[in-house]
Amino acid sequence: MKHIEVEQKYELADRSRLKSALEALGAEPRPAVRQVDTYYNGAERDFLASEVVSEWLRLRQSGRGDSINFKRWHPLDAVRKSHADEYESGVADLEAMRLMLDALGHTVMVVVDKTREEWTVPGRVEVAFDTVEGAGEFVEFEFKGDAVDADDANAQLDAFVTALGVELGERVHRGYPHMLLGRDH
Repeated sequence: MKHIEVEQKYELADRSRLKSALEALGAEPRPAVRQVDTYYNGAERDFLASEVVSEWLRLRQSGRGDSINFKRWHPLDAVRKSHADEYESGVADLEAMRLMLDALGHTVMVVVDKTREEWTVPGRVEVAFDTVEGAGEFVEFEFKGDAVDADDANAQLDAFVTALGVELGERVHRGYPHMLLGRDH
């Protein structure tokens, strides 16, 4: 499932209990890192024109390396998405990439400034504890195992989250850019 992302996001209710459950599974934490994600609108099509936003173009500045990323969420016009096509690559010169996007007519939509602490359950799931300026605290579960397709990956991710046995906050069905732009979808 290369270039396909399957994830679930929740408001963070109890960080310590969730971390304890992850430790019991042998999850490995990484130090927290600041990520500044700049989201761009398309030069040739307006990503925000649709009632339901289904595409993002992002530049990420991070202590672990800068990157460019494009996501197209599916189903395209559905409010609740099941997975995304995700194309991401490292960027050696972030400022040159910013200038390139500007020269091509892309415009900045929103900047998401967050602190992320990642935990990995090897071969299964990556868990990200995010503190997002202007939005709050969240936890994201991203499927990293083997699956036949997006439906299978979603089913495995559902089972993983349920098996944790930890009370999570409200399930969130929108991205951080949605939140900061004041959009429901």
